[in-house]
Amino acid sequence: MDRQLLMGNEAIALGAIRAGIRLATGYPGTPSSEVLETIARERSDGLYVEWSVNEKTAVEVAAGAAMSGARVLTAMKQVGLNVASDPVMSLNYVGVKGGMVIVVADDPGPISSQTEQDTRHFARFAKIAVFDPSSPEEAYLMIEDAFNYSEMIARPVIFRPTTRVCHSYASVNLAESRSSHSQNGGLGFTKDGGKWVIFPKLAYENHVKLEETMAKLGQVFSDYPGNILLDGGKKGIAASGVSWLYAREAVANPGAGFECKQLKVATIPLPESLCLEFLSGLDEVLVIEELDPVIERELIYLCGRYGLKTVIKGKLSKHIPNAGENSPSGVKDAILRFLTPDSPQIIDKASSHEPRRPLPPLPARPPVLCAGCPHRASFFAVKEAVKTQKAVFSGDIGCYTLGNAMPLDMVDTCLCMGAGIAQAQGIHRVEPDTLNFAFIGDSTFFHTGLPGVANAVYNKADIIIAVLDNSTTAMTGGQPNPGMGKTLMGGDAPKLSIYNILAALGVDQLQRVDAFDFEAAKAAAQKAAGASGVRAIIFEGLCVALGKTKSPLKVDAASCTGCGACVRRLGCPALSIRGKGAAIDPVLCAGCGLCKYLCRFDAIGS
Repeated sequence: MDRQLLMGNEAIALGAIRAGIRLATGYPGTPSSEVLETIARERSDGLYVEWSVNEKTAVEVAAGAAMSGARVLTAMKQVGLNVASDPVMSLNYVGVKGGMVIVVADDPGPISSQTEQDTRHFARFAKIAVFDPSSPEEAYLMIEDAFNYSEMIARPVIFRPTTRVCHSYASVNLAESRSSHSQNGGLGFTKDGGKWVIFPKLAYENHVKLEETMAKLGQVFSDYPGNILLDGGKKGIAASGVSWLYAREAVANPGAGFECKQLKVATIPLPESLCLEFLSGLDEVLVIEELDPVIERELIYLCGRYGLKTVIKGKLSKHIPNAGENSPSGVKDAILRFLTPDSPQIIDKASSHEPRRPLPPLPARPPVLCAGCPHRASFFAVKEAVKTQKAVFSGDIGCYTLGNAMPLDMVDTCLCMGAGIAQAQGIHRVEPDTLNFAFIGDSTFFHTGLPGVANAVYNKADIIIAVLDNSTTAMTGGQPNPGMGKTLMGGDAPKLSIYNILAALGVDQLQRVDAFDFEAAKAAAQKAAGASGVRAIIFEGLCVALGKTKSPLKVDAASCTGCGACVRRLGCPALSIRGKGAAIDPVLCAGCGLCKYLCRFDAIGS
């Protein structure tokens, strides 16, 4: 048996390959991106993988393959599920033939998302079963269980790792060979209008079946090995996901002397019989989970339904924080207060009996645009072009959201993927005297930008669409998009032209400009600002993460007056003030030349 050190997402991917998937789709989004990248890297012949243009399309492609009997996986982050919710909701009513697992990586914190949201809520709303791994090792094995249960009920299921499971590493025992399975009825699409075409009558009938299936799973899951019950004590701890490991570590601490009953919940619906066995004889229960009190509410419901006097504590009772991710120390402290309320602290046997002095807080390190980022150049050109005019700058999801930070201050709104173009239209309807720019990246343009453009043209809006084309999906790791001419599997593909698409959608005031040519970029923004209707500027500049093509610049100390304009106005991390003048870090500088344009004293050069 091979043993490898794997990231959680890699373990999920290898487990899915071992389970016999034939197709994998998705859209990049932290913390889920590495799942599909690993499948693409490790795949064998016969396994198709793609980055779809968005999560909705990814689910629909996977649904077609699953209806044809193949085992399929689609991956996204939690906010991506919002985009995919329409087909996911309907697909669970229609059903599948081959096993279908939707990997939705939740991001408690959030660490890299615009919202904290718990996918288990959507799953309960849509009546979809959920598998909730606690570690990379468990994820590797559990993903195959998810496929098996999906085929057993002929419905998609959700696999829900959280950030710490996705991005932590562990030594995982890999099976020597992939498991074998047989698709339900073999591969191939079978025409059946009474099954695959959703009408109101069929929706009603399938809703009845869904309710029966979920109730049955609630009992079946009591025997699922991933749900664990450990006896001991009159108090109990219920946990799920990575919080289970935090809780086990705290309770197993040899210096703590804890004794309590413990329940690990790895599935939705909850394993009802196992939960009732856990609750039996307990006075109190502390529930530890990410992100919302889903298990906590279910246990409260069971206590009410069956007349149990057990007191359930957790997020609802303020014993566990109701926002943010859990941490080992936070869980340890919560368990200490719950199990030994009169004890001031835990003393580990391996530690000193002297209380530890609190560590000073770490300095804040807000994310910034990279040195040499073309988005900084685009933002600065627009800012300089319209600095005397009343303007609002609607933003979107991507690296360029960081344009919100000072000193650029060029992103006034950021809602969700593709929203900026539509938001700019709404702002214009209320403030018609305001100049409205809508910034959107190339990958986001293909994701959900096109409907906003069509709406603007159709409804005769007065906005400027600024497409920031850096030839990659940079924020999530440099994945390909339809404008790059490459696919996830490495093959060539048609390179879709953003310019031609905008023209085809009816945008007749179009400009294309080099983002690093400051004077040309500024002139393009001024020209667009002086016109009306729907107009667009495509700022083109290669992402610096794809490679530096120019030598770093230098500051001539004799010419530099130390005015600091380059540092104050650009916010480039390669620039700083040292002593009496500006300095450029040669390691960070990409030679973009933006600071050279800005310097009035010609103190910056090659």
